[in-house]
This record gives sequence, C-alpha cells and structure tokens, in this order.
Amino acid sequence: MQYPSKQAVQAALEARHGIERQAAFSAASVAICGLGGLGSHIAMTLARAGIGRLHLIDFDAVDLSNLQRQAYRYSQIGMPKTDAMRQILGDIAPYCEVVTDCVRVTEENAALLLARETIICEAFDRPDAKAMLVNTLLTQRPDAYIIAASGMSGLRTGNTIRTRAVTKHFILCGDESSDVGEDGTLYASRVMLCAAHQANTVLQLLAGNFYE
Repeated sequence: MQYPSKQAVQAALEARHGIERQAAFSAASVAICGLGGLGSHIAMTLARAGIGRLHLIDFDAVDLSNLQRQAYRYSQIGMPKTDAMRQILGDIAPYCEVVTDCVRVTEENAALLLARETIICEAFDRPDAKAMLVNTLLTQRPDAYIIAASGMSGLRTGNTIRTRAVTKHFILCGDESSDVGEDGTLYASRVMLCAAHQANTVLQLLAGNFYE
C-alpha cells in the first residue's frame, strides 16, 4: 500500500492540532509498559495523535483470550505483542518511530530500560507489577511522569473512571476500587475508557495544560 507522504501526514496533523502543539507531539518520546488491553489502546491513540516516538515494552505473545479486550487481530495470534503492535501502528501511523523491547520489566532493569523517556505509561495487568514499576520509577526516575492505571473491571458505569494527580509526577487513571477478582472479568469498554484517560493525560502534559 502506498501511504501519503510524511509531509502530507504532518500537514494534516498540524491542521487539526495546530502547528505549535503538533510540534510538541512530534518531538515526544513516550514509553508504554505492557501491551495488553490498556497498552495496546494507549499506543494506537498516541500514534493517531502524531506522537513522534513510541517505546513499546512487553514480554508476552498474542493469545486467543486477549482478543476480547485488546487491539490485536486473529491473524496475529502467536506473535510477540511488540511485533504485533508495531505491525498495527505501521498502518495507523507509518511515520511514527516505534522502538520495541520484548522483555519483562523488573525492578533491576526498569530505570535503564526507560532512561530516555520522561513520560511513562504503566499498563500492566497484575497489581504487583504495577506497584513495582511505580515504586521503582518514583525512586529512581523522579524526573519522569508516571501515568498508571487502577480499577477498570466489570460492567460498572464508565463515569467512575477518572484521572487523579497523586503527586506532580505520578498520575493515576481508573476508578481505583473495582477488582477483577470480584467482578470476574474485564470488558473492552471500561478498559478502553481507562486507556483513553492515560493517553489523554500524555497529550495534556505535552501540551502544557494538564488538569485533573
């Protein structure tokens, strides 16, 4: 497929967002840790907004059970999620620089792995992994903005999902109370709402007008 030129794509983004704001988006590098229901949709949203560089990190492969709430396709089952998401973003935003690391993020490698980015989205499934990343970065990367998620399970109202600044550099999205163990499952609708809050926070920070 022949895509529009990079100049044409940039001009279309500037016409929509404004030249100054789009320049900030295009110059940005954002990390997404975890490419499941949250991370896959954060990545697509930021790519559509014209973010210049996305650093995607996940150690897992696409599974049939993922397709109920994640952005992947049946044809991608078995692919590493980093490769599958790079493939999807290639169609959505062919001029976005996509950097991938197919690795598990740990307390030992997090700061080095995320050394370049100052905006980092936490998009893990497990509460212990979420806490590990947030606590590690708050200690080792106090300069970075961490946008994390907590509470998006079940079929509760979407109106309870919100964005809250815990500290200047730690922002939490979700309802902060729902638990998949109690609700039984996650649905794409609420997961995508939370992912949209995280992506919107990234754009607000880059635009210099973050508000809760």
